[in-house]
Amino acid sequence: QVQLVESGGGLVQAGGSLRLSCAASGRTFGGLVMGWFRQAPGKERESVAAISRRGGSTYYADSVKGRFTISKDNAKNTVYLQMNSLKPEDTGVYYCAASTAMGLRVAVREYDFWGQGTQVTVSS
Repeated sequence: QVQLVESGGGLVQAGGSLRLSCAASGRTFGGLVMGWFRQAPGKERESVAAISRRGGSTYYADSVKGRFTISKDNAKNTVYLQMNSLKPEDTGVYYCAASTAMGLRVAVREYDFWGQGTQVTVSS
C-alpha cells in the first residue's frame, strides 16, 4: 500500500503560480512512477504530468507544456508540480498518483494508488 497526501492548492489569479506537493509513505518511493492528474467539474480525469522512477524521464500534457514542471525527490518521498502562468482552464481538483509499473505511465488506469486531491482555482 502507498499513502499519498497532496498539498499546495488554492485560489490564484490568471498568470500566477502554485506549487503542489505530494508526500508518499508505505512503499519505497524510488520504485514508483508518479503522476499528476486533474479533474474539472463535469469532465473526465486527465493526465497532466508524469515522472519516471528515478526522475530521468517526464511527460507533460500539451496543454501544460512550458508552464508546468514535475519533479521528484526520492530522499524526501515527495513529488512536486510547479505550475506557472496559470490559466482559468487549469482549474480543477489535482490528484497525485503512484504506479508500480515499469516505465513512464500516463493513463489513469495504469496508476495503482491515489491521493485525495487538492483544489486549484484560477480566476480570470
